[in-house]
Amino acid sequence: MRALTWQGTGKVAVETVPDPRIEEPTDAIVRITSTAICGSDLHLYDVLGMYLDPGDVLGHEPMGIVEEVGAGVTHIRPGDRVVIPFNISCGQCWMCTRGFYAQCETTQTRSQGTGASLFGYTKLYGQVPGGQAEFLRVPQAHFGPIRVPEGHPDERYLFLSDVLTTSWQAVRYADVEPGDTVLVTGLGPIGQMSARIARHLGAGRVIAVDSVPERLAMAERNGIETLDMRTVEDVPDAVRQLTHGRGADRVIEAVGMEAHGSPLQSAAMKAAGLLPDPLARKATETIGVDRMAALNTAFGAVRRAGTVSIIGVYGGNADPVPMMDLFDKGVTLRMGQAHVKRWVDDIMPLLTGHDDPLGVDDLVTHRLPLEDAPRAYDMFKQKDDGCIKVVLKP
Repeated sequence: MRALTWQGTGKVAVETVPDPRIEEPTDAIVRITSTAICGSDLHLYDVLGMYLDPGDVLGHEPMGIVEEVGAGVTHIRPGDRVVIPFNISCGQCWMCTRGFYAQCETTQTRSQGTGASLFGYTKLYGQVPGGQAEFLRVPQAHFGPIRVPEGHPDERYLFLSDVLTTSWQAVRYADVEPGDTVLVTGLGPIGQMSARIARHLGAGRVIAVDSVPERLAMAERNGIETLDMRTVEDVPDAVRQLTHGRGADRVIEAVGMEAHGSPLQSAAMKAAGLLPDPLARKATETIGVDRMAALNTAFGAVRRAGTVSIIGVYGGNADPVPMMDLFDKGVTLRMGQAHVKRWVDDIMPLLTGHDDPLGVDDLVTHRLPLEDAPRAYDMFKQKDDGCIKVVLKP
């Protein structure tokens, strides 16, 4: 089959690789019909190469048609249309039975001390081949795959794999209450959907901050108030001016390590990525290499006794955090990988009808064949041609 493979920092290629096969009774094989590029994939493209091997298949936002199932899989069958959650969970362990699917004890990568295995996401999370491919082996398929109905194109349901469920969790973790003012930092796909979901779930005012014109325009046409970082010198101060000097009740930080930050932190990230793999892994795990600009914006903009929900991905293990300010303000912090299947039942009714209350149909900006994936990665990284979200078609 053809699949998108990692070949080195800043380099991916579509290659012919062996077809996947059933290896365990709880496996399924899915023929991929749509698969998206995530902002987290850019971390692999640029920063986290020390955890990858050349030839690793990337991608964790796939959907398609079931081709084959193992003997232990009964809730799906060949011919079913399914979305595959990005985290691989068993549904039966102590964590799963409490809804913490991203911490599944059956698939935890204990050698790395990390949570549930993820599709297409490095040695840190199991090194499981990903879904930017023609076919995908799905472990724990007795639980994971989400059946979706006919009647809408793939893109109505595809983002249950990650974007929609991650954004829904971001809003829930922010403890948004009716009438709240919510600030969203970053208007990539997660920020876009977090802002819309916050409004849908009752926020009185949703303000989002970014500097990319196309992202700002997309948010505005979906009813979101925006702050343009190119014209606002101090975002926390601007937010306080809009909120009677108090700050936002809830902040959703949807940028993560991609943020523009200090030259020192930016250089640290790049330097870590250029070291030999063992040294690079040690640096990433013991040094504060993340660019903290978006996180510091969130901390500055939240009101006293407010909540910051961190859904942007961070990779450093010793990042500087303003603990005195956070303690003094009484800020609640919540964060973590999305527990995808925990939120599906809440979201699915919003997707199956003829209306589109979350504006899911207005997210994808580019649709390209899988063979064009290297060009798509570069375009997404550079934000060329108004690129916000890319879907690949194998």
